[in-house]
Amino acid sequence: MNELVTQSLENIEPKVDGASFQPADGPLFVVGMWRSGTSLLYALLNQHPQISLMYEEDLAHVRSLFWIPRDTQQWLAKWDFWNDALTRHKIDMGEIPSGIHDLKTGAEAVYKHYAKQKKGATIWGSKSPTYHDSISRLSKTFPNARFVIIWRDLRSTCRSIIEASPGNLFFSRPGMLLRAILGYREIKKQCDSMVERGVPLHQIYYEDLVRDPNATMIELCEFLQIPFDPKMVCLEGADRSAIQEGPHHSLVKSQEIVASRNTPAGLPPEIKSKIDRYLHLWREQFQGTWPLYPESLEEVSANPSAWERLRDRIAYKVLSTYHHTIPVVFSFVPFFIWRKYRKISDAHRYRRSFRGTNGNSS
Repeated sequence: MNELVTQSLENIEPKVDGASFQPADGPLFVVGMWRSGTSLLYALLNQHPQISLMYEEDLAHVRSLFWIPRDTQQWLAKWDFWNDALTRHKIDMGEIPSGIHDLKTGAEAVYKHYAKQKKGATIWGSKSPTYHDSISRLSKTFPNARFVIIWRDLRSTCRSIIEASPGNLFFSRPGMLLRAILGYREIKKQCDSMVERGVPLHQIYYEDLVRDPNATMIELCEFLQIPFDPKMVCLEGADRSAIQEGPHHSLVKSQEIVASRNTPAGLPPEIKSKIDRYLHLWREQFQGTWPLYPESLEEVSANPSAWERLRDRIAYKVLSTYHHTIPVVFSFVPFFIWRKYRKISDAHRYRRSFRGTNGNSS
């Protein structure tokens, strides 16, 4: 059976001018915290003719779909119901080889199939902030994977989350800011571990990307060992069809690279103070080398207390456990129950969106 699957996967390799075009040995994952510029980086990367990344497909987040044997069409259908990944990327489920029962083979089959739709694409993979606390596990599931991590001033990230929350069920969830703050440190922890293990990993900052996209993308192309393409520094003509609609995606769907406000203005004082305390702590721990932004902290001399750190860590663990439990429940609960839940959720989302729109217009 494994030989049949391997032969089927080989058949989906893209061909250019009649010659077999060899895809990269492993996937490329673009990861960062929410609202840190991952969507902008995704759009710019996909401007390169050799790069074809999926947008927030999140199959590794619902890896529990593979905990029990399922026919390929079954896990594909349930995955698509999770976040419309196949529908958004216009992937025909019938073209994915049958007999796939594990995450690695399944993800690679879909990634490569999507890359096949773009003539000449050899670099395949995914962009998703959902993987921000799972990049180390991803590197073990996909031993040949490469990673690009994008950072942004944590204060601006949290401000952007707050601004995106009206009418948005995801960003308005309780604990999102705490998850962003401690998740930021979790990314660093896992990045350092992967660097020690020799995992190919490249890190950039949103602030550098919007200030000097040429230099940032040239360095990124050197990491990926592909020639730089000038189209990578503009959004004109970029394919953003897989990106969901919503006001929080307005900048990435524009025609020019527009830097969103990189300022703590708009943060509640208690949130800004908490972020600054953690930034001060991390600067001490890393001798001022991380985080790179903000360039300076305003009159901050205190670290979070031991009690604050313990309390936050426990809350973060609870929130993270819930985040990773939901896809497990989803994988085993029958379809008809989730369809009923989706109807209720969609109705609630519509009401929240309507209230958010009215609130913004008043």
